[in-house]
Amino acid sequence: MLTKNQSKRILSLSKKKHRTQEQLFVAEGVKVVKEFLDSNYELVEIFSTDFKYAEFTGAFIHISDKELSKISTLTTPNTVLATFRIPESNPIDFNNLILALDDLNNPGNLGTIIRLCDWFGIKDLVCSLSTVDCYNPKVVQAAMGSHTRVNITYVDLESILFKAQNTIGTFMQGYSIYEEKLPNSGILVLGNEANGISKNVASLLKTKLTIPRFGPLKKTESLNVANAASIILSEFRRQSIEK
Repeated sequence: MLTKNQSKRILSLSKKKHRTQEQLFVAEGVKVVKEFLDSNYELVEIFSTDFKYAEFTGAFIHISDKELSKISTLTTPNTVLATFRIPESNPIDFNNLILALDDLNNPGNLGTIIRLCDWFGIKDLVCSLSTVDCYNPKVVQAAMGSHTRVNITYVDLESILFKAQNTIGTFMQGYSIYEEKLPNSGILVLGNEANGISKNVASLLKTKLTIPRFGPLKKTESLNVANAASIILSEFRRQSIEK
């Protein structure tokens, strides 16, 4: 049975302020929850309509479909909701290719990019301090459990780039990703959905890349940042295979 205090606490975790205070986040749905349960993330509570989760003694709370709908952020709640402790980030490995995000605002985009990092084997995702929180419920849902395999770190992006040797940014105008020899290591920066990479960050980037437009009219203003990430990471990995 779900208590009022439990319901209030879970709903409060939709706000970054409360996630930071409690150092907890919410995961929902069978697949997403399983990913976190099978990882090193620390389970705090698990609420479900299914008794199969009763094996998590001390954390399992059986609830009804109606109770699940009250605490879920999903349009169609899916059997289980769990809270996990937010872990400390691991040290960044600067010997590999790192993806960096400059002031990304959309939770769905961030979640998709986390999943893309997982797909393309990017171990470190570095986010500016103004980037949307990676434990926002919409981010967690879009990432589909890939948080468990990607090290996500929030930093002063300018200070990291200032010290780095190989810094690369994506712009509307730059060298074509299909014509440049792309490195196996360095920091690759993607910018804000509306404004791109900020001037201060751009000034610290040694190489400017672009995804060329092939349409005959070339009137499309830009690509969605998550779409751009998939194209660019694919090309980086394709070239690394051919080396």
